[in-house]
Amino acid sequence: PTTGVLYKEDNYIIMTTADKEKYKCILPLIASGNEEEEKDYKGPTPGELLEPLFKQSSCSYRIESYWTYEVCHGKHIRQYHEEKETGQKINIQEYYLGNMMIKNPLSEPDQEEKENPKESAKEIPTKNIEGQMTPYYPVEMGNGTPCSLRQNLPRSSTVMYICHPEAKHEILSVAEVTTCEYEVVILTPLLCNHPKYRFRASPVNDIFCQSLPGSPLKPHNLEQLEKQQEMMKMPFRRVKEEEMHSTKEEKFSSIHKPVAVGSHQLLTVGTTHISKLTDDQLIKEFLSGSYCFHGGVGWWKYEFCYGKYVHQYHEDKESGKTSVVVGTWSKEEHIEWSRKNAARTYYLREDGTQTVRMVSHFYGNGDVCDLTDKPRQVTVKLKCKESDSPHAVTIYMLEPHSCQYILGVESPVICKILDTADEYGLLSVPG
Repeated sequence: PTTGVLYKEDNYIIMTTADKEKYKCILPLIASGNEEEEKDYKGPTPGELLEPLFKQSSCSYRIESYWTYEVCHGKHIRQYHEEKETGQKINIQEYYLGNMMIKNPLSEPDQEEKENPKESAKEIPTKNIEGQMTPYYPVEMGNGTPCSLRQNLPRSSTVMYICHPEAKHEILSVAEVTTCEYEVVILTPLLCNHPKYRFRASPVNDIFCQSLPGSPLKPHNLEQLEKQQEMMKMPFRRVKEEEMHSTKEEKFSSIHKPVAVGSHQLLTVGTTHISKLTDDQLIKEFLSGSYCFHGGVGWWKYEFCYGKYVHQYHEDKESGKTSVVVGTWSKEEHIEWSRKNAARTYYLREDGTQTVRMVSHFYGNGDVCDLTDKPRQVTVKLKCKESDSPHAVTIYMLEPHSCQYILGVESPVICKILDTADEYGLLSVPG
């Protein structure tokens, strides 16, 4: 090896595979180079880096099974639920989880840091996000709606800002840590300019292995595994055998990001990137149900085919594929459901016009659930999510009640069709 970190000829181990094949593997010497940069940092404080977010009156939203959370940065946190009553009257149930109590939330701690250099050296708090201890910048918000379970004390929250270079200030999670006290995690790229808050992807250093005399260049099992992975990279669409070879250049890559969101009810989150399909073609295939969204990173993976079904499945080398039907589509059942539930929810634009924010579809009649002896059912919430990757898809599954699920599907693809939603939330090809 000639690139990357330092390798030394004598820093190696001999590896023996299950098939008694032997390899000499040269290990990289790992050195950390971040400490110096952190010591010499003289740039803006985390509060100053976040100031643009607080000044531009922006709000972030997170839709969960029942509640929608609204974080207006530097102003308030609100939890609300809208219900459509007969006669189209909208009933709103809402709580403020915290309000900003001081004029400028960022001035005080930062002043302290500048006046007292010892203070700035104090430990930056961290939180376990995706299995990694991640530094965050806390902003306290108090004076929320009184809490009847705590002698009418006001609700309060800590907003934890975390650096994430590709984020758009979205709410990663909202958790009630003790009664009426909340923790809200926000991902923002603004903090990433500060070395102490920087997003640290664990470096991946290659280990170089050479076969020893009498062993094949690559272990037999590795060859098999690579062949299997090659097969799995083929497009999710069912393709004819003869097409298999011509689509080699157009493989779909699947990037899965596990993210623990909200409470224990969350099963999994996956992000899939689709390439080489034009938007129009993708929209047509998605709406016809022939192109399905896949996601999930835990034990269970999910397949959502619009207007057809939602499946949950697990693939195992020994026992093959286990599949559970979470819900199947019936237009009549959905229309019946939409008479009692909001199939469309709206954003009010600044110019007074409305735009569809999310549509919800009911898929019932899934496999019978052992716990309830009733068929499984799922509400699919389709939501617009802007992304630098035009074909990114985020899928998460919640189970607010036994075998009654919510499947959140967020993608820029959906942004293009939300405004076509009819009164039942059914979508069509734009134009």
